[in-house]
This record gives sequence, structure tokens and C-alpha cells, in this order.
Amino acid sequence: MSRRAPSARLFVAVDPPTQVAVEMAAWARSAAHEQRSRGGAEHQALRVLDPELLHVTLCFLGNRAVEEIPALIDQLAMCERTPVELSIGAPLWLPPRRPRALAIELHDRDGALAQIQADVTSRLEPADQEPLEQRRERRAAAAKPRRFHPHITVARMRADGRGRRSRPASSERGERSLPPTPALSFAPAELVLYRSWLSPEGASYEALSALAL
Repeated sequence: MSRRAPSARLFVAVDPPTQVAVEMAAWARSAAHEQRSRGGAEHQALRVLDPELLHVTLCFLGNRAVEEIPALIDQLAMCERTPVELSIGAPLWLPPRRPRALAIELHDRDGALAQIQADVTSRLEPADQEPLEQRRERRAAAAKPRRFHPHITVARMRADGRGRRSRPASSERGERSLPPTPALSFAPAELVLYRSWLSPEGASYEALSALAL
């Protein structure tokens, strides 16, 4: 019986500067405290992510064969890279109807990050034996503006002993109970291919390639 080739859980992202990540994590801690004080024990306890884990996901590649990684790095090096300016927006519960995480939306000035995201997705997502003409059409479509909503996840909901996740005070009341997000803007420095390592304590990320923007 043949063995399955080793795989890696991969994604492409840009990161906020260290000080911005620290301030976002501090905001998340205050939001978690606010939720506990307003919602009581029946509402969710938020697990705030460490600053070094905060990032803006551009493309989640899923589990890919480890042997593909050099080719993915080569493709990433061919992607569009331009200066990006982002500013922090409102808090978001994600997904909206049955939230599992607290995030902060980002405003993408001039749509530069959306263009990079479209190019990265077009180049790095698997083609699965796709005919050349269809591949060209898909890449042409990806070059057009797409609905991309950049955000940074800052906290995740803890599950109870039965694996259920407690829920935030939903709708407008839940959003009003959150403190205002910090007025910050930043320019990501690099486009990064990450490998995600999962464990019972949470995920950790290994940078496999970083390219200056």
C-alpha cells in the first residue's frame, strides 16, 4: 500500500507592523472584558490571539503536498506587488449569523491589496488539470476587481466541554457593547507564504517565503 505524500496547510497573507498588532490585541482584550461584563457567563469567552499571530489572509491554499512548496514560492514571486495602505475600521463578528471569531475590518486605500489578492489567488490556487484556455479565462477574470473584504481576526470563541461555542450578544446590541477600535493605519511590508501548524493549544505559523511589497 502506497503512503500518502506529506502535506502542509498553507496560506498567503500580509502582516501588520508589530506595534499595530500589539494595539489590536490590546483592543481585543478590552472587547473580551466588555463582553464578559455585559453578557454574563452564558455569552462567549473570547480567546484573544497573540500579536504575532495577527495577519490579513489573502488566499487560503488548504493542505498541499510538501513537494509543491518550491513551485508555489516561484509562483508567488511572480505575483503583483505594489505598496499598500490600510486603515482600521469597525469590529466584525465572523461569520455574522453564527459567529466563531471577532475581527476588525480594514479599509484598502485605492484597492491595491484587492489587486494583489486577485493575482495571488489566480496563480496559486490549484488548476486540477484545467485546460489552458480555461486557465487563461480564469486568470483574466481574477484580474478584474473582486469582492474582497480584508480583515484581521483578533479573537476566537472558546468551545464548552461538549464542543459547542458560546455566542456573543448578537445583532446591533452586541456591536454596541464593543469598545471603539483604535484609529490606526499601516503599510504591510511583505507578502508572505505561511505554513500553519495546528495543536490543541492553537495554531502557530511558519513563514516559508516573504517578498517585499
